Amino acid sequence: MNPRFKILVVFSLVVSLFLAACSKDNSMENMDNNLNTKQKNTSHEGMNMNHGNMTSTPQKDNTIVEFSFQGNPEGGKQVPLNIQVKNKVGIPIKDFKVEHEKLMHLIVVSEDLSYFDHIHPEYKGDGSFTVTPNFPSGGEYKLFADFVPKGADKKVKSYVVTVAGNKGTTSQLTEDKELTKVVDGKEVTLKFDHLMTGMDLTMTFTIKDAKTKKPITNLQPYLGAVGHVVTISSDIDTYLHVHPLDEKAKGPEAKFMTSFPNSGLYKIWGQFQQNGKVFTVPFTINVPK
Repeated sequence: MNPRFKILVVFSLVVSLFLAACSKDNSMENMDNNLNTKQKNTSHEGMNMNHGNMTSTPQKDNTIVEFSFQGNPEGGKQVPLNIQVKNKVGIPIKDFKVEHEKLMHLIVVSEDLSYFDHIHPEYKGDGSFTVTPNFPSGGEYKLFADFVPKGADKKVKSYVVTVAGNKGTTSQLTEDKELTKVVDGKEVTLKFDHLMTGMDLTMTFTIKDAKTKKPITNLQPYLGAVGHVVTISSDIDTYLHVHPLDEKAKGPEAKFMTSFPNSGLYKIWGQFQQNGKVFTVPFTINVPK
């Protein structure tokens, strides 16, 4: 074979191999670029999907509540409390919706849930409410401010306060074996259609005269309804304020719908009114899983 021809053949073979390698590298690079682009698009679509879901959830809570006492709270003494409602940038929220005849409901409980009070701060304007809680003894209490700013969802803000003075006798929360109590001459029985977590259920209070056992049918509206129910978990982290299914009922039954997010012990306070006097009935239940 001619030496020149042999060199030309070898040279052509080398060039062909080189071009093939370059073509393969370019192809791999294009594949990598396409893969990266696909991953970025997938991630971007995922972010859009999450953002879309966020729009269907309840409104973001932009409210801030400041609790401040006009002095050191002490058991048995009257110390006014100021509750200031602001937005997240510190501007007072001035307009509130009336819910069951009041602009704000304040629930006060002791750390062992043996003490309960339901009071209503007075609105002074510019997002400021004032009230004087009654702390019967020293110890730790938790306050729940329950209100609805106009154009927003219902808000519940809590505050823990340590009250000076002699501590009262504490009691451990235990489940009631019987869900029938006698309070102020009324016999009140509590029943559930079913009791479990994560599901809507109906709780029914049946109210009778404790002596005659006759059904009470002349309950009066309390804050615009036949009754109100507040439920708090034993760790004082879960707070439920429930209104009746039939607000115009007069007894002997008062039905409420609620749900329990977690299992465990809960204390329930049912509040009703007869002959101009409000009576409060407490129950402690154990919600199974």
